[in-house]
Amino acid sequence: MSNKHDQKAKNTDPKPMPEDVEIADVAENEPDNISAEEMNGVMSETESLKQLLNDTQEQLEKEKKEYLFLMAEFDNFRKRTLREKSEIIKNGAEGAMKGLLPIIDDFERGLQAINGSSDVEAVKEGMELIYNKFIKYLEQNGVKEIPTQDQPFDTDRHEAIAMVPTDDPDKKGKVIDTIAKGYTLNDKVIRHAKVAVAQ
Repeated sequence: MSNKHDQKAKNTDPKPMPEDVEIADVAENEPDNISAEEMNGVMSETESLKQLLNDTQEQLEKEKKEYLFLMAEFDNFRKRTLREKSEIIKNGAEGAMKGLLPIIDDFERGLQAINGSSDVEAVKEGMELIYNKFIKYLEQNGVKEIPTQDQPFDTDRHEAIAMVPTDDPDKKGKVIDTIAKGYTLNDKVIRHAKVAVAQ
């Protein structure tokens, strides 16, 4: 009887199914396999990231050196430019002044000639020569006289210091007298002409 009971107990124990065995085998084996693969992958990725970090740091250092070099070059350029600009401002009139020296020489010779001469016409002629030479020099350097006589009054070029009544309608608003000549330098007004304007 006990044999029958044991037989029944044996019959009632569940037998492992082939599917259950395969799942158990996979469940036992898979974590170890994935773990090893994952470890290899993580190590490989870490090495790759370290290499990328090193490359990036090297590139950053290189660019930093280039930036500092460019900043130093720019600073040198800025200082040199300021120095050259200062020299130009300081000595910019040198050429113009050198051109005036022969005219001063002529004036000095003219003054000496006046002291020993009683010929007024000769003195006058000498002064006119020096004056014409001076005007020619100014024109060669871009300085020109502003035309005024019978010109329409222009506030950009003329400065009215007197208004003169006139009965002639053609002269109204025009310059009838020049008190002081005006000049331009390369078409820029450097001195307005002082004029009397008819009204």
